[in-house]
Amino acid sequence: MLFGRDKTTMVTGEGALPDNPDALEISGVHAVLSTSMRPPWPDGHEVLYVAMGCFWGAERLFWQTEGVHTTAVGYQGGFTLNPTYEQVCTARTGHTEAVLAVFDPTRVGLDVLFKVFWENHDPTQAMGQGNDIGTQYRSMILTTTDEQQAAAEASRGAYQKALTDAGFGDIVTEIVPAGPFFYAEEYHQQYLHKNPYGYCNHGFCQVSYD
Repeated sequence: MLFGRDKTTMVTGEGALPDNPDALEISGVHAVLSTSMRPPWPDGHEVLYVAMGCFWGAERLFWQTEGVHTTAVGYQGGFTLNPTYEQVCTARTGHTEAVLAVFDPTRVGLDVLFKVFWENHDPTQAMGQGNDIGTQYRSMILTTTDEQQAAAEASRGAYQKALTDAGFGDIVTEIVPAGPFFYAEEYHQQYLHKNPYGYCNHGFCQVSYD
């Protein structure tokens, strides 16, 4: 670990920690939904990735959403292959704490998922959420289709208007096509189900999406 480094400044590829040879091992079975956390997904289902601070509480919001088939937590948006939690916490892998949400678009629309995302964190806070400070806590939507990308950008515009009307600042959320998703350690998966009184800083953030 590089002590004293500013954790709110994105690392470059050249400055990132070296790759790890092996992916982390997880059971692959969702502790709440009893569905697989690994592909292949059911026919017709889509994948959306979001990052909105600590992934423990964020994941719970999505597994509780009707029409979501499965969720998992992991690391995304950085440089180091197969990172560990300890490495991500140094801010030297470039990854954010992300949630994988597999959903049935015939049962839940993108607007519902975006509502969960926008309303339950502060998208105007750069490189952090509350007292959780660092690049691993930055706000992101990572899309897997052109339709998702366009819809996410439209939702950002709509929510920015709502925030502005309420006297809040500018959204800093990144909306980008998804790169590799690296599953986090088993103990992080469905953490708040396994630890009902565990840390969670997510909740309604004062401004409604719709």
